[in-house]
Parts: sequence; structure tokens; C-alpha cells
Amino acid sequence: MPKILPLINHGHVDFGENRVQDAISKWSDLKHKTSTIKLHMIGKLQTNKVKYVIPLFDYIHTLDNLKLAEKISEEQSKKNKSLKIFIQVNVGREAQKSGILPEQLDTFYEQCSNNLGLNIIGLMCLPPNDNNPIRHFLEIFELSKRLKIKDLSMGMSNDYLEAVETNSTFLRIGSKIFGDRS
Repeated sequence: MPKILPLINHGHVDFGENRVQDAISKWSDLKHKTSTIKLHMIGKLQTNKVKYVIPLFDYIHTLDNLKLAEKISEEQSKKNKSLKIFIQVNVGREAQKSGILPEQLDTFYEQCSNNLGLNIIGLMCLPPNDNNPIRHFLEIFELSKRLKIKDLSMGMSNDYLEAVETNSTFLRIGSKIFGDRS
């Protein structure tokens, strides 16, 4: 936490975490003391961890399947809390990556919003590592316009400038600020 405290003291409020267990140990007390902090789940989320995510986090950036959506809906009802959620889109159609395929997005969005009552505020993507993230960011931007969703979680330490150029509203920058994870 020592690296984060100066940012909090300077007024920064949004922080992302990749791992649920790390977030619980780092943020539980601090979030209780500082109510302005907004915590974003930016890593892969497993259904068995959702019960820990709902009370602590404010955003989920990685909704990538229907089973997870159903679990989030169930836990939000139990805890009477609604998080802001991004659907992770597998814009590169990569077998090794999670996410909803672009051609399945409309149906998935409708299921999440209408049937499960999730507060879907945006789309998230991790473009392929092909040195051309802009075309993937533009595809996500077009999908968001079609669904009338305004928020886009795209861009990390290596491609955040391209993400800003293509209308990203949430950047996931960690290593440029805090250095590589040890």
C-alpha cells in the first residue's frame, strides 16, 4: 500500500485490481476508511470469487460469460448492491482469451441487462498483440455506439495512447505508474 497512499492523499479515487485475494488484503480496511475510493475488478473473475467481489468492488471490467453474469446477479440481489459492469469482448476472436464474440454481443447484452438486471455501463477489450490495437479499439467503439453504451475500458500501459485516440473512457494503467509486478 505504500505506493498507493500518495495517490489517495492527492485525490485519486479509482484503482484496479487483478486478483480478488490481493484486493481483500489491500483494500478492505482502506476502503472502509476512505469512502471515495472506487475499486475496479480488472482481472479474470471466477464465479466462486463473486461473493467476495460484490461487497468490496464498485466495477467489474471482465464479465465474459453467462454463468458469471447469473452469479453476479444472484450475489448482487443477496447483498442489495449493484456494481457497474463492463462486458469483455473478445475482439480478436482469440481462442486463448475470454470474452464474448462480437457477433454474440447483442444477445448477451440483452440477457444481462433485461433478464438479469445487471448495470452494464460499457465494453472492455484486450486487443491481440499484433501491433495494431487501434483497429480493435475502433471495432469496440462501433459496437458500443450500436448498443448505446458510452463507457469503454480499453488501453493498458503499452497501448493507452491509442485507446485515448479511439474514445476510451477507462484506462487500465498499472505498470507505467507502479512498475512491473514483482
